[in-house]
Amino acid sequence: MKRIKVTPTWCFSDDDGQRLDTNLLRLLGAVHRHGKLTHAAAEAGISYRHAWNLLRQGGDFFGVSLVELERGRGARLSPLGEKLLWAEQRATARLSPQLDSLGSELNLAIQQHQEGIQPVLRLHASHGFAIELLPQHLGELQLDLQYCSPLEALAALNRNSCDLAGCHLPRGSVGEKARRKYRRLLKPRNHRLMGFIARQQGLMVAPGNPLGIDGVAALANRPVRFINRQASSGTRELLDNLLAEAGISAANVGGYEIEEYTHSAVAAYVAAGMADTGFGVAAAAQRFGLDFVPLATEDYVLACHYHSLKEPKFDDFLRVLRSASFQEAVNRLPGYSPHQCGSVIEIPDFL
Repeated sequence: MKRIKVTPTWCFSDDDGQRLDTNLLRLLGAVHRHGKLTHAAAEAGISYRHAWNLLRQGGDFFGVSLVELERGRGARLSPLGEKLLWAEQRATARLSPQLDSLGSELNLAIQQHQEGIQPVLRLHASHGFAIELLPQHLGELQLDLQYCSPLEALAALNRNSCDLAGCHLPRGSVGEKARRKYRRLLKPRNHRLMGFIARQQGLMVAPGNPLGIDGVAALANRPVRFINRQASSGTRELLDNLLAEAGISAANVGGYEIEEYTHSAVAAYVAAGMADTGFGVAAAAQRFGLDFVPLATEDYVLACHYHSLKEPKFDDFLRVLRSASFQEAVNRLPGYSPHQCGSVIEIPDFL
């Protein structure tokens, strides 16, 4: 079945109503990756001449060149070109969970108005790279995917607003605070868990780790610029617990109060040089060409009502989780593994 995906598009216009070609940002990204205008034009799917025209138009529009071209040295972005590129990537990373949720709502509405309505599985979960993989593997099973924090997802499960709730629990003592919260929301008689994935969380740093950042202790009382996750996220709680275990006050972490809303947005912030480090998953670090310092492993599971496991759509969903194709896709994500993927877990065994 066809699925609709919502993606953001930038539009630059000035006071006179002049607009830039939307291919410009795509071309700037290709220049950044390849360092040659010929290769960048090929990736952007435009001619070399059109690429030249786009860069000229962009320079005229902003009054500053966006790409510096030197004979024998190829092409590189100017400071403004880099600023535009990283702004676009940060915005896309920040908006992607909301746009994915909107796309899920539109797909569900379309499917409900078509003949032969297929089963719908409602999943509320925090945004992540493995969760993003699910719609590609579910086949006829329609997924209504809404992104929210783990506690919001479990609250939705308990008021029957969703069928599955994603939650992640750090291994070891650093996960004790989350464990106590989950005990209040997950009842052994009423709920079961589906094993999903395990993932590494840690510090994303510039290539080569020039500041020698090797743990949370390196964030305190040093001129290190940090970018944080929002307070409601499970990743933020994990960071706070790591700081507490190390006896570090958040007030001593420069930039602790500055927040982004996804792993990718944090990585884009660091890659743009706006921060020296941020906390998140290894997959986001690799996507933005950053190095990664692993600090914790957490298990990401999907909670459901016990009686729901008798429904055919749950059998279909578990079959997908247990499939070689899905688990291979998870294994290809840096720092991820399909730990207990597709197994049904009792609440006491997990907590």
